[in-house]
Amino acid sequence: MGKTPHVALLIETSRSYGRALLRGVRQYISERGPWSVYMELRALESKTPPWLKRWRGDGILTRTASQAMADAVRATGVPAVELRATKLEHDFPFVGVDNRALGRMVAEHLVERGFRHFGVYEIDIEDYFEERRENFVGTLRQSGFGCDVYHAPRRREKPAQWERQQDDLAAWLAELPKPVGLLACTDQLGFWLLDACHRAGVSVPEEAAVVGVENDESLCTMSSPPLSSVQFNGRRIGYEAAALLGRMMQGEPPPQEQTLIEPLGIVTRLSSDVVAIEDKDLAAALRFIRRHACGGITVEDVLRAVPMSRSALERRMRHVLGRTPKAEINRVKLNRVRQLLVETDLPLAAVARKAGFKHPQYMAEVFKQQFGQSPGAYRSGAGAAWRRDADRPA
Repeated sequence: MGKTPHVALLIETSRSYGRALLRGVRQYISERGPWSVYMELRALESKTPPWLKRWRGDGILTRTASQAMADAVRATGVPAVELRATKLEHDFPFVGVDNRALGRMVAEHLVERGFRHFGVYEIDIEDYFEERRENFVGTLRQSGFGCDVYHAPRRREKPAQWERQQDDLAAWLAELPKPVGLLACTDQLGFWLLDACHRAGVSVPEEAAVVGVENDESLCTMSSPPLSSVQFNGRRIGYEAAALLGRMMQGEPPPQEQTLIEPLGIVTRLSSDVVAIEDKDLAAALRFIRRHACGGITVEDVLRAVPMSRSALERRMRHVLGRTPKAEINRVKLNRVRQLLVETDLPLAAVARKAGFKHPQYMAEVFKQQFGQSPGAYRSGAGAAWRRDADRPA
């Protein structure tokens, strides 16, 4: 038997994402270990641990918070993998979130809800904030929409500074055309944005729908109303980072390219659970579809629920969304299929039934036509081994 690797984990335990990363690392160790692990309770901005100077181990997984910490990790001379996108100077290989996919995902989420005016609230202290903003704005531009951008100032600690910050943000919100779909580049910014909406008298989600990033349960559920947010695949990221470190500790050179993992999706809460369409009958039809599509409804069921003729429904939905009522029903059902493939071990027949498809074969055909791969291939590629993330709300 070979020597058990000694690995230090410099990953925060104070936030949902850090804990999800640690679950992925734990899974890798269970499957490929054992490792002797050194870790302690940490916040993201915790100082460089003093023991690191004297530590004699084999590898480090780090969420580096400062240049001093990066220098200390480098000084150990052991392989290290970075799990935090950062502007700090170091040459550690990176495993983390695909922020390009994230920006696109939020833009599509808001466009699908009928928004035609958009804004983004960001802070430019890290590259990944800029990537989220640029890909959100770029996706909207490709669809023919513009986007207002509010650059947050650096963190203001004193109460008077905080009040000025929120008043400035509220003034920006008041000037935006309504209804407006908003991306907040972190859940913390989303929390502040919802507070500013209240100060500005902007109703959420009717006048402003807000989506944050990271799905930190404490922030999302404490905000008013609860904040919709992008759910990272933290468990898979942690697993892949541990796997990479394992290979590096065996002598494999670090990769030249970053390892980027797409988010799982958007956890929709009250802050964006709305259809932003002035046509009340059409909005009612879309709400009915989104609530009941997975119950196996047909277009006829929609027509019985709203006072519209079939031709009017077809015409008005094509005009607003660019697709037919049947296509919208299938879109909602297929999104449910994707969720079930990632989050459960259910066989395809059960997935089809829960998503409102009578026949698994037809579901598979429609799924492949829409996404370019079979449900089985999607399940494998999306990382079935990392589903059921405990931070994802039920």
